[in-house]
Amino acid sequence: MVDVARARKLGERIQEIVAETLELRIKDPRLGFITVTDCRVSPDLHDATVFYTVFGTDEEAVSTAAALESAKGMIRTEIGKRTGVKFTPSVSFIRDALPSNVRAIDDLLAAAAAADSEVHQRAAQASYAGDADPYKRSGDDE
Repeated sequence: MVDVARARKLGERIQEIVAETLELRIKDPRLGFITVTDCRVSPDLHDATVFYTVFGTDEEAVSTAAALESAKGMIRTEIGKRTGVKFTPSVSFIRDALPSNVRAIDDLLAAAAAADSEVHQRAAQASYAGDADPYKRSGDDE
């Protein structure tokens, strides 16, 4: 039976451990300004996927990925020491697509706002196609 709550709690703990280890113990100059955004652990608790974002250029992101790969063993050792689980999960790092998704959503919202303002401008300058009062009255037949 799979305990999803246990996997979630272990993922949260691993996220904290990885963030602290990267901040305090890893001294690799290739490591950029990194934020650990999430950690997901497989239901059998054997694999941990750590999601991260890097502030900077694509070159800095590539060098940060290389630094994480080289520090993977030390990070896994630290996870094993500080979690106390029977089997230390293997760790893999995936760059989170969150910033690019946010940028795309911001661009879509800006385009929608521009289209709305254009519609409001056209509506403010619009005039009736016919008379102001299009209804016929009984006294108007003369």
